[in-house]
Amino acid sequence: MVPEAEVRDVLDELQRLRARVPLLSGALAASTDGLVLAHDTPGVEAEGVAALTAAALGVSIRMTDATGRGGFRELLVRGGSGYIATYAAGSSAVLTLLAEDRINVGRLHLEGRRAGARIGELVDAALERTGRPATAAPPRPAAATGRTLPQRPT
Repeated sequence: MVPEAEVRDVLDELQRLRARVPLLSGALAASTDGLVLAHDTPGVEAEGVAALTAAALGVSIRMTDATGRGGFRELLVRGGSGYIATYAAGSSAVLTLLAEDRINVGRLHLEGRRAGARIGELVDAALERTGRPATAAPPRPAAATGRTLPQRPT
């Protein structure tokens, strides 16, 4: 999957993100199929969140496709005591953030989008160096706009 050096870089990015955004209570980077790459999620089972993120991602991709809204970029869920935000992170990963209810959602999006872009660059570069697994989508052209994930077959 992703070499250990890049996993450490992804974890460092997650920890810097949590340090910059005080009401962020957890951060997780995972593959689009639900495997944890790195996490900083105290008190939360990272593997379960990654699996649920993959399920939500599948529904989100289908919704954006069915409504003609383009490729997936982000998902925001608000619960009674906080937010779960998921951002595209390159072509084969996602960033999921857990935030307290009092967080500034605009700041959450700003920081989440930036961190997702950085994590996507790390993961995509690592996968290109090591050779992508056969099940991964091919690299997107450099001219593609936005951070969209590959469409899953329906």
